[in-house]
Parts: sequence; structure tokens; C-alpha cells
Amino acid sequence: MRSISASPRRAASIPQPLRRPRDRQVLLLSDGRQLGYAEYGDRQGAPVLFFHGTPGSRRVARHAGQAAGRRGIRLIAPDRPGFGLSDFQAGRTLGAWPADVVELADALGIERFAVAGVSGGGPYVAACAWRLAGRLTQAAIVSGIGPLDDAALSAELSRAWRAGFAVVRQLPAAARVGLGLASLGLRHAPGCMVASILGSLPEVDRAIFRRPRVQALLLDDAREALRQGTRGAIQELILFSRPWDVPLGQIRMPVHLWHGEADAQVPVPIARRLAAALPECRASFVPGAGHLWVLDHLDEVLAALV
Repeated sequence: MRSISASPRRAASIPQPLRRPRDRQVLLLSDGRQLGYAEYGDRQGAPVLFFHGTPGSRRVARHAGQAAGRRGIRLIAPDRPGFGLSDFQAGRTLGAWPADVVELADALGIERFAVAGVSGGGPYVAACAWRLAGRLTQAAIVSGIGPLDDAALSAELSRAWRAGFAVVRQLPAAARVGLGLASLGLRHAPGCMVASILGSLPEVDRAIFRRPRVQALLLDDAREALRQGTRGAIQELILFSRPWDVPLGQIRMPVHLWHGEADAQVPVPIARRLAAALPECRASFVPGAGHLWVLDHLDEVLAALV
């Protein structure tokens, strides 16, 4: 694993971002990989690094751009390896992500910052809270997945998700085919994908997903996530289903956590175990809320980060 500096390195040694539109920026990392990211909100505001879901991309953060601007927040959303504009990284672990975060923050001249992640971005918030506590101002996990190495907790997942995790672990070639077909559907038959997604959601999330703006946002995010193919998504699902290399009990900073009690994607028992494992967790379990709760409560989450 690359070393993680406690503060920005001298400017001469810091890779510089390639200047592109705010939602298509690229940084060349020290190991030669490309890291894509987007910026939204207030350019001069308090920096918050936002970690997307799985599969997901930097583009989902644009939904929070106006709210971030009102709060005086500079929202920076990187693509993880294998998603969007970021190169695949063979053999990576959850605990490797903070090194990429440090390089990005250093390149942007940011010494201290907050981190927030939704769904599959949650484990990466935990990784940063463990490795980068000295540089973080706040940390927040929303609808985040927790460790699944406990069979009883894995059993809480829906039948579809249990089958999906089993396939990516045991038959990755079949998983590539399945995700590849989903990617084709996103690009060429979005109506069919919308119907499929609606059929898998509880009513509380279905009502949110029916909104045209939300549908457009989430379909665009999924298409961008899989623009390079399926390797990144399969790698990430495997990482989630194995024992994490992030010792949650060693995290010594407060972590805000919000989770809907009606979440069918990440059932609440998984979130409760995650909250219990974090020594200084400030947890809010929201009655009746689903996985998409954050789309209607951005201001509440952003307020906690500044």
C-alpha cells in the first residue's frame, strides 16, 4: 500500500489535475493510474469528498450541487477504481482507498476536509476515518453497507442480493455477463430497466424513483459507472462480501450515520451492526425511510458536515 501523508506534500511533488469541465476532471496518480472526479457547489467553500454507491460514479453528486452551494460546501466526488473515468486497480482493498483520497486532496491544495458516502460508499468513509482521522473534519455514512462476513447478517439481504454476492464470488464470469446485459439495457432499453428497478423497490423508494429527475439521475449514474465495463463493480462486490481490512473498532473519530428502517437494499440489521462496531457512531435510524432517503434530505446531511 502506498504511504499516506498526514498533510499536503510540497507543491513541486504533487501531481496536478488535468483541467476539464467540472464533472469530467482527471488526476494522474503517482502510480500512473487516472482518477476521475467532479466538483459541485461553492468553489471556495468547505471541502467535502463524496463517495458514490455501487455501481456508481462521480456524476450522482450533481444532485447535491445546489444544496452544497447554499451551505457553502465545495463538493468533490471521485470515481473509485474501475468506475467512470478512474482506471481499474488490480488487487485493491477497501483500506487502499485513503491513499487515493490523500493524493486528490493534496493536488487540490486541501489540507482538511470532510468525507461522506452513500450505500457502497460507506465502507470507504470508514476506511478514511481509520487512516486519515488527522485530516478529516467530519465523516458521514448514509444508507451504507456494513460487513457481511457474518452469515446471520448476510441472510438479512434480499434473495436477489444474496444470489448476486454468491455469483460474483463463485462465478465471476457469469457476473460479468449479467452486469454486461444490465449495461446494455441501461443504454438501449432504459424503460425496461426502470420497470425492473421499480419492481425491486419497497413503496417508499418506489415513490422517489418514479420522479423523472431522479430516474434520469440514477440511470445516468449507472451508465457512467459501467462505461469501462463491469470489472470495477464485480471487484467491489467481492470486497464487500469478504472480511474487511478496515478495523472498525480502531476508528477514533465521530462518524455520523443515517439509515432508513425500511431500506430493502441494505436491511437495517446490517446498519445496526455497523453502527455498533464504530466506537463513536452518531446513528440516526429513520422510521419508514428507504434506501433513497438521502435524495430528499440532502440539507440535513450536509449541515452535519460543516
